[in-house]
Amino acid sequence: MPFNLVSKYSPAGDQPKAIADLTDGINDGLHRQTLLGVTGSGKTFTMANVIQNVQKPTLVIAHNKTLAAQLCSEFREFFPDNAVSYFVSYYDYYQPEAYMPRTDTYIEKDAQINEEIDRLRHAATQSLLSRRDVIVVASVSCIYGLGSPEAYKREVLHMRVGDRIDRADFLRQLVSMQYERTNADLTRGHFRANGDVIEVMPPSDEIVYRIVIEGNAVREIFSLNKVTRKIITQNEDAWFFPAKHFMSDSAERERAIRDIENELADRLREFEKEGKLLESERLMRRTRYDIEMIRNVGYCSGIENYSRHFDGRRVGEPAHTLLSYFPKDFLTIIDESHVTLPQIGGMFAGDQARKQTLVDFGFRLPSAKDNRPLTYQEFDKTIGQTVYVSATPGVVEKETSEQIVEQIIRPTGLVDPETLVLPVTATLASPSPSINGGGPLGDNLSPIYGGVGGGFPGQVSDITERIKDRVTKGERALVTTLTKKMAEDLTAYLKEGGMKVAYLHSDVETLDRITILTELRKGTYDVVVGVNLLREGLDLPEVSLIGVLDADKEGFLRSETSLIQTIGRAARNINGLVVLYADKMTGSLDRALKETERRRNIQIAHNVKHSITPQTIIKTIKDIRAELDRNFEADTSKILNIEISATPVEIEEAIREKEIEMDKASANLLFETAAILRDEIALLSKELLGMKKGKKEKRSRRT
Repeated sequence: MPFNLVSKYSPAGDQPKAIADLTDGINDGLHRQTLLGVTGSGKTFTMANVIQNVQKPTLVIAHNKTLAAQLCSEFREFFPDNAVSYFVSYYDYYQPEAYMPRTDTYIEKDAQINEEIDRLRHAATQSLLSRRDVIVVASVSCIYGLGSPEAYKREVLHMRVGDRIDRADFLRQLVSMQYERTNADLTRGHFRANGDVIEVMPPSDEIVYRIVIEGNAVREIFSLNKVTRKIITQNEDAWFFPAKHFMSDSAERERAIRDIENELADRLREFEKEGKLLESERLMRRTRYDIEMIRNVGYCSGIENYSRHFDGRRVGEPAHTLLSYFPKDFLTIIDESHVTLPQIGGMFAGDQARKQTLVDFGFRLPSAKDNRPLTYQEFDKTIGQTVYVSATPGVVEKETSEQIVEQIIRPTGLVDPETLVLPVTATLASPSPSINGGGPLGDNLSPIYGGVGGGFPGQVSDITERIKDRVTKGERALVTTLTKKMAEDLTAYLKEGGMKVAYLHSDVETLDRITILTELRKGTYDVVVGVNLLREGLDLPEVSLIGVLDADKEGFLRSETSLIQTIGRAARNINGLVVLYADKMTGSLDRALKETERRRNIQIAHNVKHSITPQTIIKTIKDIRAELDRNFEADTSKILNIEISATPVEIEEAIREKEIEMDKASANLLFETAAILRDEIALLSKELLGMKKGKKEKRSRRT
């Protein structure tokens, strides 16, 4: 079906022109375009309109899982009738295989797979192979090896009511598709056979298919709720996709095994020639064990290291990735491209360095190096027509884009904040503030001190007074520092002065960060001090003041891009002001101020022309962490009551209810909530097992 955008909003501000220009660019065959959209201008809504206009399968790449989940949720709201999928790394924890020669330490691969994310990955690839109205929101994990789409498609099984079928052949085919047989409860990628009734749970669905065979034909196909076992629908057909992405048929497997054996023999000769007997023995044992597992089971731990042989690729040829599953005419959108593109470009070198050490010391065959992420050049050749999206496009975007489309005017009429440049150090002479980069550092006293008195007190004292002024107006402030230590020290200093303050940096746990920012919006805190966490992705309309300490220290945290992103955090409040403390005007600072002033002038002129009065954004405060805590406390109290008074049947019912809630949370990408429910289910299951065990022992004693 075609993409069908559903929204109560109509394009406004710069959105209509941006949508039209980008759409025309794609239709005219432009290969690379950039959407330069300021913070709060509705870039996601613009891209949703472009997708609807061009009707192309679309890959959206974000630079982390959280941003990808947010984008996926937004696109699902815009396209409720189309396939919007989420594809990120399925590891909750991942320790790659590695060897450290200096200490002779081998680290085995250790990973914890998030089953729900794995399901969503399968749903993404299946959608791509079965329909065109697909949007896949992915992290940079989309450039890692995934298995051949051709081999994957060859194993797809389409079953219809009335089809002639041999029960034994059907079960063998499921096994060849990497499904596992079980007599216990069904989970994803498993099947269960009871006479002529076969139940299968695909890797991408949260339902169970029941196939009833009569004679040598399929009589009925039902979809069942995986928890309640109730029939959802009676179907005319069912599709079964492989349980894993790395697939091969028996002929391919035998060919691959021969290739692996030949490579092993060549490598062993090299080691023996070099006198590396330990490495030779190690490689021989490990590889032959893997070969036997592949031959007898069809799979082995680390089978991805042999992917080149299964795919029939040449040495050095890139592996198949998620991009291989898209049709040739797909559209790529790279969100926050100034961050995402460098990430993509940096993946290959680190992976190769680690793999080379494993190869040199006999832990892996050289072909393991071809199980790797794409290089940036390979990625750039593979993606289709592309739109880079950023408020601060980098060099790559500017040099390669055939069209740069600006989205400067916000639908809300809000303008970029005023900027004020003041000295870092205390002075006896009075400084003259430079507003929006328009004047020198030097003559008059800062406005906060009323224009009278002695010199400038320095950046810490100045920002402290400014924060107090904003607090009296019921507004909030952010202060960004260069180091964690400075953030902590400044927080302590402000607390001593009676401020309600907290700090944020990389040592603060993710959920605690959510709590702190929520408390800032509520007014529990007046100010938050941070390092690099105050740039992309923060939506805090209550913040009217941002202080940038040591703004003249050139580097990543004070680059043009970082400064523009930081300034943008105050663009959601009509009283927005950004104070940058600098003893000298650096190139980055000068360019950031000039770009902010350029955008601000455009926005103000538009508002005057159309008689628009900007209003501070009013946004509901959602206390995510508290909601999680309340759920946990409430459900824990239920669990405790169950432990005291419930029967096994009641506990089983509670488990089923929580499994349904967990599935709903996962479907909405609320993985923290799903994890809490998962832990509660485990606690209930343990209690249920204990009760059953107690009853069994009691019966045994009576006997």
